[in-house]
Amino acid sequence: MTEKKIATTVYLTEDQIEKLRTLSEYTKVPMAEYIRQGIDMSLEKNGNSIPGQLSMLDIDGFFASKSFYQKEF
Repeated sequence: MTEKKIATTVYLTEDQIEKLRTLSEYTKVPMAEYIRQGIDMSLEKNGNSIPGQLSMLDIDGFFASKSFYQKEF
């Protein structure tokens, strides 16, 4: 099932829009899809900066670490 999409406004530079439009025309992938992918990549890269959020990599690393298993409870 496809996630619901919400309309928003994004301001791009002339260079960005020109390159994005060219890429979209060449690949037949909508510009909006490339923008969503870029946002997802940025969130993945910077997700640890969101207060109160723990990525799955952080969780896996915590439980896989030796220090977790060596703790006394």
